[in-house]
Amino acid sequence: MKNWKFYLHPMAIFIVAQLAWLSLVGMWIYWYTSNYIIFEKVGSKISPQIISRTANIIVLVIGLILLVAILAGMYLIFIYLNRQISLTKLYDNFISNVTHELKSPLASIQLYLETMKIRKIPAEKQQEFIDLMIADAERLQNLINSILKLSSLESRKSAYFYQIFDADSLIKSLIAESIEQLKIPLNSVLVKGAAPCKCAADSDALKIVFNILVDNANKYSRGKLQLTINYFCTSKNIVIEFIDEGIGISHENQKKIFKKFQRIYHPNTPNVKGTGLGLYLAREILRHHGGKISVFSEGENKGATFQLQLPIFPKSKKRYLQNLLKISKTNNDLEI
Repeated sequence: MKNWKFYLHPMAIFIVAQLAWLSLVGMWIYWYTSNYIIFEKVGSKISPQIISRTANIIVLVIGLILLVAILAGMYLIFIYLNRQISLTKLYDNFISNVTHELKSPLASIQLYLETMKIRKIPAEKQQEFIDLMIADAERLQNLINSILKLSSLESRKSAYFYQIFDADSLIKSLIAESIEQLKIPLNSVLVKGAAPCKCAADSDALKIVFNILVDNANKYSRGKLQLTINYFCTSKNIVIEFIDEGIGISHENQKKIFKKFQRIYHPNTPNVKGTGLGLYLAREILRHHGGKISVFSEGENKGATFQLQLPIFPKSKKRYLQNLLKISKTNNDLEI
């Protein structure tokens, strides 16, 4: 069965198809040159009216062009099919991961409720159960919000509400909210820097980005989370760095992690679940803000640094940011 799967692999099909076409081209050239040689030998005995060298050359050139065009077309079709197959595999993994992410908190909530229904639980224990159920419900809500946000981004219907913020206050506020929401111990996060400048941003969208990066640093930590958030202003951008001491990212995977549905398996974190949407979503949100996100890691088990860049208002990308503010104001006026 495995042998049949090998023969049905797109690369195997492509190679066989290319060999078939090349064989056909070879046979065609052989046929043409054979006839040409025959004509050269007996051409003098044939009436000049039925021999046309110009026509033969034109036929040869047109034939070669058509064959090359067919080969190029097959190559493009192969590339397209290969991408679709890869996307389908990633989509299947996404469905599997999302199903797990949805079922786990639901099963947990159901178990707590059934336990509270069947047994008489002490008040202190009940409160603990309620806190755990709230945490599971928030986990579900975050997952659903991420999927809805992705859908709106891809359908270009995402309604951002950009405002002018003092960058320093906004960054501190977003960090504090993430730490509180994800229940990260305060002594696990070191915040450094200052950003005495302004930015045009949708604070709710940036909150999603901060949550994703802090949550990832926590999930992929080798032990107790140690996260440093450093931020500062350059001449044009506000730079925010999330520096963790976790499992790190190989150079090969650093090029992949911002792709949709992409998840990186690591033997030290086999139980970490996810949808493969977080960093893709973060990249898209930053892109809509006129900024960008990048990652640097010296390799596995050497931690990672995620760097965000947002344009300073109004020094950088002034026309782009003014347009974002104008669209937000129009949308807000329509809603009112």
